Amino acid sequence: MKPSVSRVSRVSLSTCRTLMFLAVASAFPAQAVLAQETATTAAQDAAAAAASGKLETVIVTAQRRSENIKDVPMAITTLRGEKLDTLTAGGQDIRFLSSRTPSLSVESDYGRSFPRFYIRGQGNTDFDLNASQPVGLVVDDIVQESPMLKGFPVFDVEQVEVLRGPQGTLFGRNSPAGVIKFDSVRPTFKTEGYLSGGFGNDGVKNFEGVYNLPISDTVAARLSLQSQNRDDRVHNPRPTGTKDFEGYHDNAGRLQVLVQPNKQFSALFNFHARNLDNNATLFRANIIKKGTNDLVDNFDYGNYPTDGINEQTLRTKGGSARLRFNGDGITLHSITGYEAAHFYSRADVDGGYGAVYAQPSGPGFIPFVVETADVLPNHKQFTQEFRAESNYAGPLQWIGGLFYFKEDIRIDSIAFDSLAPGNPLSPNYATQTQQTSSWAAFGSLNYTVSEQLKLRGGLRYTNDSKDFSAKRVEATTAGPFVIDRDSHNISWDLSGTYALDKDTNLFARVATGYRAPSMQGRLNGLADRPSFAGSEKVLSYEAGIKEDFFNQRARISASVFQYRVKDKQLTAGSGVINMNQLLNADKVTGQGIELDAQGVLSENWRVSVGGSYNDTEIKDSALFVQQCGNFANTGGVAGCTVTNAVGPFPGTVRIDGNPLPRAPKWQANFTLRYSVPVGNGEFYASTDWTYRSTYNMFLYEAKEYKAKALTEGGVRAAYKWADGKYELAAYARNITDRVQVVAAIDFDNLTGITNEPRTFGLQLKANF
Repeated sequence: MKPSVSRVSRVSLSTCRTLMFLAVASAFPAQAVLAQETATTAAQDAAAAAASGKLETVIVTAQRRSENIKDVPMAITTLRGEKLDTLTAGGQDIRFLSSRTPSLSVESDYGRSFPRFYIRGQGNTDFDLNASQPVGLVVDDIVQESPMLKGFPVFDVEQVEVLRGPQGTLFGRNSPAGVIKFDSVRPTFKTEGYLSGGFGNDGVKNFEGVYNLPISDTVAARLSLQSQNRDDRVHNPRPTGTKDFEGYHDNAGRLQVLVQPNKQFSALFNFHARNLDNNATLFRANIIKKGTNDLVDNFDYGNYPTDGINEQTLRTKGGSARLRFNGDGITLHSITGYEAAHFYSRADVDGGYGAVYAQPSGPGFIPFVVETADVLPNHKQFTQEFRAESNYAGPLQWIGGLFYFKEDIRIDSIAFDSLAPGNPLSPNYATQTQQTSSWAAFGSLNYTVSEQLKLRGGLRYTNDSKDFSAKRVEATTAGPFVIDRDSHNISWDLSGTYALDKDTNLFARVATGYRAPSMQGRLNGLADRPSFAGSEKVLSYEAGIKEDFFNQRARISASVFQYRVKDKQLTAGSGVINMNQLLNADKVTGQGIELDAQGVLSENWRVSVGGSYNDTEIKDSALFVQQCGNFANTGGVAGCTVTNAVGPFPGTVRIDGNPLPRAPKWQANFTLRYSVPVGNGEFYASTDWTYRSTYNMFLYEAKEYKAKALTEGGVRAAYKWADGKYELAAYARNITDRVQVVAAIDFDNLTGITNEPRTFGLQLKANF
C-alpha cells in the first residue's frame, strides 16, 4: 500500500511500521500517555477500515451533533465494541472505566452501587446518598443525577464518550469537571442479535442476550438483557453476624422501540430496569499497618470476622421518549425522561466484632461498635428537553434549547445494636428530604471562517431551587432543620479548530462550569445541624492537537489544560463520629497534560498507549478539617499518623496546599492486540494494563491513608469462526493478583477497603 502523505511517500511500508512503532513506544512513556479508544459508529466503515489496515473513523456526539472526533475542539476519548467486551467479561461493574481514559478515575465505598467519578482530579468522596458530583453522567441523552442511578450495568452499548473539562453549555449543571456519555445500540430494521454466556472462578456466571426485531416497515424493537452473578468468596468464622460475603446477583434489562414512519420523523422509546442483590463493601478493621500504608502481616482476603449484618439491594427503573423531526432547515428534538430508585445498604462499619468493653473483640483494637444502614425509600427524577438545531448547508450552524429537571428524594440513616441477639434496630435514626427543581436555556453557534478555521461559542443560563429538611429522632427529637436555597448561573464556552492539513487539527477551548449548592443531614447527637456548601464555579483553558498519520495507520491526540475552581465544594470527615461535613474551599487549581496514541503496527498487531498528568492544589490558608478520629477514639493505639500542619483547634489539621483527594497525579494505559487467521476463523490475543500513582484518601494527608501506586493487567485469548458468528474466549483480570488498601474509614480504627483479587474464566458468544 502506498502512503498518501508526502513526507513518508519514499518510505517503504515496513519502514513506516517500524518508525510508527518507535514513535509510539519512545515518545509516549507508559506513565505519561493513555490510550485513545476509537471506533466508528457504522459497522461497515469499521470493516472497511480493518480491511485496508487503517484506523476507524470515530464519530461522537459531544456537541449534540454527529461529528468526526478530530473536528471537535475538546479532549475526548471513546470506548466501544471488543474493548468493552474485554473489560466487562468477568462481570465487572462500571468501575472498569477507571484509568481507561486520560484523567478518569472511578471508585466506590458501596461496591457495585454508588460509583464516584473523577476527571482531572475533580470528584467527590462524599458517601451520603444525597451527594452531588462534578462529573455528569448521561445515558441515552438522560442525565443521571442521583448516585444510585450512575452504576447501571454496561451492556449492548454502542459507545462510551468521556468529555474532559467543563460541559456547562450543552450539558448544564453539575458537570464542571466533565461528562461521561453512554449511548446504547439503537433498534434497526433487521433481525439480529446475540447470546453470550460466561463462567469463572468464585462461581461467576454471566449471561447476556440481545434480540433486534423489525415489527413492521416503520417499527423496530430491541430487547437487551444481562445477568451477572457470583458466589460468596469471603467467610466469617465468628458465630454471629452475616456468614458469607461478596456474592451478587445483578440483573438488568432494556427495551427500545423505534417508530420511524418517514425520513422526517422518528420516535425512540426506552424502558430499562435494574435489580441488584449483593453485599455492601467490606470495611475491614485494622488491616492497615500503623505508620505505613501496608496491609498487616498475614492478611487473608477470604477471612472477615464480624458480628454485623451486611446486605445491600438496589432497584431502579426508568423510561424515556426521544422524538425527532427533520424540517426544512431545522431539526426539532423533544427528550423526556423519568427515573426512580430504591436502595438499602447495611454494613458493619467498625469492621470487626465486639469492642474493648464487650470482649471478645477484634481484630485489633475496636473502641466501639458501629453498624448502620442508609436507605433511599423514595427517589423520583423527571427531565424534559426541547432542542432545535440547524440542518442547512452554510457557514453558520446553531443549536438552541430549553431544559427542565425535577427530583424528589428521601433518605433515612439508621443504626443497629451489634451486641444484642439478632442485631436489632436502634430506635435512633435521622431522615432527610429534598425537592430540587432546575431549568435552563442554552444556545450554541458554529461558524466556518475558512476551510482551515472553525469557531464555536455557547451560552447557558441555569436556575436552581432546593428545599431541604433534616430531622433526628432519638430520646429527644431534633429538627426539622430546613435549608431553602435558590441559585442561578451563566455558563459559557468559546473554542476553535484550525486544520494545518487534512490530517492535523489544532484546537483551543475556554469554558466555564457550575455545580449547584449541596446539602445533607446525616444528623447525630453530637452534630445536630445539616451540612451545606454553596455553588462552585470553574474556569478552564485547554489546547491540543489531533492528528492522523502514516496514511491513517496511526493517530495521536494531545492536550494541555489549566483550570481554577472558585468556592470548590469539598467533603470532610467529622473526626470521632461517622459523619460528613460539606465545605467550600476558597480556590482549587489544576493543570496537566493528556496524551492518546493508537496505531496499526502490521496486519496482525495493534497497540495503544497513553496517559495523563494532573497536578491539583487546594488554596485556602484559612481552611482546616478534623483529622482521623481513630487516634482520639483509641488513645493512639489504632490511630493514623497525620503529616499535615496542625490546625487552630485540637484534632484539626490545615489542608492548604494539599492535592484533591483520590486524585492520582499520574495515570497510564497500554493495550496490545495480536490476531491471525486460523482455519476458517481468526485467533486473537490481547493484553491491557493500567497504572495510577498514589493519592490521599482524605482531604488531609496521613501515612496510613495514602494509597499505594497500583498497576493492574488483564489478558484475553479468543477464537472467532463462521465469519465472526461464534467466539470462544478465555480471560483473566488483575492477573498479578495485586491486593492493597484503596480506601478507608478513619473515625473508629485503622479500617481499610481493598481492591478486588484476580478473576478468570471462559466466555462463549453467538451472533445471529
